[in-house]
Amino acid sequence: MILISKILFFTSHHGFYTVILLVLFFGLATYITKKAWFMIPIIPLAILNGICGQFLNAWFLNQYGVESTAIITSDVETNSTLNERYIHDYEAIVKKQDGKYTTTFFSTTTAAIYPISNSIRIPSEKDLPVKYIPGYEKNIVILYDQSREGKILLRYEKQAPVNSARIKYEADPTNKEFIQEYISALEDYVQSYDDEGYKSEIKKLKQELEQSK
Repeated sequence: MILISKILFFTSHHGFYTVILLVLFFGLATYITKKAWFMIPIIPLAILNGICGQFLNAWFLNQYGVESTAIITSDVETNSTLNERYIHDYEAIVKKQDGKYTTTFFSTTTAAIYPISNSIRIPSEKDLPVKYIPGYEKNIVILYDQSREGKILLRYEKQAPVNSARIKYEADPTNKEFIQEYISALEDYVQSYDDEGYKSEIKKLKQELEQSK
């Protein structure tokens, strides 16, 4: 596991050097075997690593890593941009299982973040929930949903269907379809977040639905 983690860290954080190693490896294979087709995989593998390297690293660490925390010690805005936003270089210290810390680094373009998504979301908070493979704590995946910022976003996303259903219900309180939709949205919300106000609202709405039959 440690070796795999080291390889994934290198390929996801050092894309240029990974391409050079691919060229050297397959170039040597071509030279030894005298078969030119060994050069064919270089470009597809380089592109695949550039697109999926972070995602594969994030999946691996989340699947097999142990939970810990990391503290960002440096956040430097670079002159490079990605999707019209400046890329940031980060330095951090990671808490090992023995309670001691080790250093690591990542950037906006190399950070492994879980859950995997098309957006790059690095929490703005100083302390980050992470996972790593014991023995190579340098390679971390940031657990976005467990961060304070991630929890707020998740709650907001759960709240959105409730707000939408409430607007429909308030526009036409006699509409059975709107009442049922509002109830379903509230029930889905309280399964994740304990809210006595919403529970009372569900009870009231069910009584209204029962009376309208």
